[in-house]
Amino acid sequence: MTITLLHPGEMGAAVGTCLVSRGNRVVWASENRSEASRKRAIDARLEDLKTLACALAVSDAVLSICVPSGAFDVAREVAAKRFRGVYIDANAISPAHSREIGQMVEAVGASFVDGGIIGLPPTPKRTTRLYLAGPKAADIAALFDGSQTEGIAMDRAIGAASALKVCYAAWSKGETALLGIIRSLAKFEGVDEALLKEWNDSQPGVAQKSEQIAARAFKAWRWAGEMEEIAAAFDAANLPSGFLANAEIYGRLAGFKDCPQRPSIDEVSRSLRVPATS
Repeated sequence: MTITLLHPGEMGAAVGTCLVSRGNRVVWASENRSEASRKRAIDARLEDLKTLACALAVSDAVLSICVPSGAFDVAREVAAKRFRGVYIDANAISPAHSREIGQMVEAVGASFVDGGIIGLPPTPKRTTRLYLAGPKAADIAALFDGSQTEGIAMDRAIGAASALKVCYAAWSKGETALLGIIRSLAKFEGVDEALLKEWNDSQPGVAQKSEQIAARAFKAWRWAGEMEEIAAAFDAANLPSGFLANAEIYGRLAGFKDCPQRPSIDEVSRSLRVPATS
């Protein structure tokens, strides 16, 4: 199968490598992309066809892995080219938004597969799970057989894979955000040392978890949009949530994007007390 990958970020390039390892031809379009994307694509052994039109012309499928805020733009670009293959959206978006994108690409003749990625980017020693929903989910899952990306076809309607991703990330990334602002408040009030001692005495492991906000600060710029998608999913189900607050938390850490070294918990705590600039 020939698959267009849009776009080779950290996760996309790693998943693309898995497809290539199984004998698939994976292409991408370097037009208007960064040098960092070009390097990742080369390392992943992706074939550069320069433009989106050229890539789509030879492709059986499109795999969209980008920041949540870009999911609709990518789908619109592909739909505008009248692509009629299989469109796989593996972005961290709400189930309703996944269904909207599905309707958009199906309107021009494409088939749609809803996807949700759980885990860190795959490596030779680490497996990532890609949940898939829709009529062609099993066909797409089979492309990854034997690779470090485990394709899992769900016997559910479109939106199920995105829903699972939302529920999983709501806890994993929501917990990180909550513990991060708790540590920031504790430092502000001068009780951080006492809090860590109490956590160690009464809730072993929580103190260590509260340090994760610093280890993950470089991803915060991306997770802010993911929190907005999670909030939209809860809102669509008429459920109360505080995930827009989490979006603001991660937005305040956006300055750590591409940080050459992990910031300290003190640096993160200070940043959390400064409102994000628009």
